[in-house]
Amino acid sequence: MRRLQERILGPRWTSAAASDGVIWLLGVCHKVSDSAEESGISPGFSEFLQDFESRIWITYRQGFESIENSKLTTDIGWGCMIRSGQMLLAQALVCHHLGRAWRRKTNQPYPREYFEILQYFGDSPTEECPLSIHNLLDVGKLYGLAPGAWLGPYALCRTVETLAKAEKKPGQKCQQKQVLPMMVYVAAGDAEGERGGAPVLCTDDVVRICTEREDDSEEWAPLLILIPLVLGLDKINPRYLSALRATFCFPQSLGIMGGKPGASTYLVGVQDDQVLYLDPHEVQQCLKISPGNIETDTSSYHCTMVRRMPLDAIDPSLALGFYCHQREDFSDLCARASELAEKSDGAPLFTIAESSRRGKRTLCTNFYEDDDGKLPLDIDCHIVNDAKIDVASSEDEWQIL
Repeated sequence: MRRLQERILGPRWTSAAASDGVIWLLGVCHKVSDSAEESGISPGFSEFLQDFESRIWITYRQGFESIENSKLTTDIGWGCMIRSGQMLLAQALVCHHLGRAWRRKTNQPYPREYFEILQYFGDSPTEECPLSIHNLLDVGKLYGLAPGAWLGPYALCRTVETLAKAEKKPGQKCQQKQVLPMMVYVAAGDAEGERGGAPVLCTDDVVRICTEREDDSEEWAPLLILIPLVLGLDKINPRYLSALRATFCFPQSLGIMGGKPGASTYLVGVQDDQVLYLDPHEVQQCLKISPGNIETDTSSYHCTMVRRMPLDAIDPSLALGFYCHQREDFSDLCARASELAEKSDGAPLFTIAESSRRGKRTLCTNFYEDDDGKLPLDIDCHIVNDAKIDVASSEDEWQIL
C-alpha cells in the first residue's frame, strides 16, 4: 500500500534529500546545511520541520453527519480539492490570528485562537463550522459543487469568495457574523476566462473592497487573494515553472491548491525542482473541536511526513493564494508580482492592473506608500496592449476552470 501511495502521490521527503541548499516554505527561507547536531539533523532542517509540522493538515474524514440529502458520511475519493482549499484557508487564518512566525509546541498550551481556527473546518453543517465541507458544498452549488463529485480550483475559489460575503438577509436587524475576518478577492482572466489570457489583479477593486467600511473608517481590511490558473493542457507548460517557484518566496504566500491529476494536494514549499506538500488523502475519523476544550488531542491536524514531487509534474490546474494583513503587504505583493511578470518573457502567471474597466487596462509597475499612507496606482504605468508582457501570445495555453 505504501509503495502504491508513493507511486501516486510521490515519495517521502527526508533530511537526506535536503542535505544542502535552501527550502522556501510559505514565504519563509530555511537554509539547510550538512553541519548536523548529535541527533544527525542540522539546525536548519530542524527549524524547517517545526515550521512544516505547525501547518494545519486537513484530510479525508469519515463518520461525520451526512451531507444534505445524500447518504455520504465521508469524503473519501472525492473531497481532496476541498481539503486542499481548507488547508490554504487555515493557513490564512493562522497568519491572521497567530502570525506567520507561530509554531506548534507540544510542551506548551495552545492559544484559544488555534482551537477556533480548527473549529472553522469541523465536519458539521453548523454555524460554528462555517468552512466545513458541508457548508462549502452548500454555498458552492452555484458553481457546480455537489457531494461525491470532484471539482476544479476555480469553482472552489469562487465558493470561498461567495461564502465570505456577509450580507443582511431581508428583515434581519443586525449584520450576519462575518465568516472570515478578511476580505476575499479572486483574480480571473478576461470575461471570467472566456477569452483566455493571464488573470488580472485589479488594484482599484482591491483598494475599494479593503477600504470601504460601513463605519466610514479608512482602516485597511486584511485581504485573502485567490488566483485560479490553468498553466497548460495535459501538463504544466515549462515556461511557467520559474515564476511558479518564485511565488513560494513571497512573504504573502499561502501556497498552492494543486497536485497530480485527480489527486489534489496542498503545495507549501519548494527546493530546487522539487515541490513539498501536505497530502489530504489519508483517512481519519471525524473529530469535534471546541475552543472551550483545550485538552482535545489535535495531533490529527498536523503532519510529520513531508512529501515531494517534481514541480513540472503537478497538474496545470491550480490556484495561488496570498494573504495581505496590511496595506503595505499588498503594496509589496504588487511590486513583487510586477517584477516577476516583467521577467516572464511573455508568459506571466498573472498581471497587475489599475482598472478593471473593459478595453485597455493600465498596467502598474511601481507601488509604494506616500507620506499620507495612500497607495498611488498611477506611477510608471503603461497600456497592457503596448507592454512587454505579451498576453495574447499565451492565450491559447490559458483556461479558467
